[in-house]
Amino acid sequence: MNKIKSYFLFSREHRSGIFLLFFLIIAVQLAYFLVADKLFETKKPKEDLVWLAMQNEIDSLKQIGSTKKDTIYPFNPNFLTDYKGYKLGLSVAEIDRLHAFRSQNKYVNSAQDFQKVTQVSTELLNKLSPYFKFPEWVTNKKTYAGDKFQKFPSKEKVLIIQKDLNTASREDLIAAYGIGEKLADKILLEKDKFGEFVSIEQLEFIWGISPEAIADLQKRFFVKNTSSLKKIAINDLSIKELATFPYFNYTLAKEIVIYRTMNNGIKKIADLTKIKGMPNEKLKIIALYLEF
Repeated sequence: MNKIKSYFLFSREHRSGIFLLFFLIIAVQLAYFLVADKLFETKKPKEDLVWLAMQNEIDSLKQIGSTKKDTIYPFNPNFLTDYKGYKLGLSVAEIDRLHAFRSQNKYVNSAQDFQKVTQVSTELLNKLSPYFKFPEWVTNKKTYAGDKFQKFPSKEKVLIIQKDLNTASREDLIAAYGIGEKLADKILLEKDKFGEFVSIEQLEFIWGISPEAIADLQKRFFVKNTSSLKKIAINDLSIKELATFPYFNYTLAKEIVIYRTMNNGIKKIADLTKIKGMPNEKLKIIALYLEF
């Protein structure tokens, strides 16, 4: 027993040393907890910082996207498409009623007309009507007489002399219903791509021209058949040369060359339908540019 007690008997110097050791241990622990966090923070990988910055940017873009999603821009309800009507909250039946009404060549001229034709709820009408944009002759007229669902002023009341579309000026095109300066320039640019138009139906493939505008353009213009058109020798030109035709691209030009090589040439329009990637909806127009 005395021998065991001897292990717990310390001199003054031993006790001082033990207390100093405890003090050092506690000091080191405190220093670690106080300094370690800052050291870890400064040594954070750059990839983490970049990722956080990207995530913040993505969140901000999502916020902008959600804001844009709810934005409604002014529009003429007479030309409401199925997709736009669906996005605005109209049912299929309500959209069909509007299209059936418009198929009679009639137009709605007010929010009340729109509700009467489509039978939309008053709640939805109040949401949409502030964005209705009618022609100036409708919004600025002083008196309102006759049929409530009257038509837009028809340009057919003025004598229209048809012109060749290939010789039409910018001003001639702008005179057509629904054709502004930008669409007129787009039509002239399309003509330059081909050299000249071969069919009035080519206007249908120019993005941005409404069916109503197409109908008026067909009343004002025709395409005169001309022998000056330089046709495409589809059996003779190289892939690169065929790819310059606006309705073709390099991939389609390559398929054309492969087909004509394997079939001893392209002899008729029906052969074109067998070529992979051929835009068959434009085939009737494409054929007018070709020389077999």
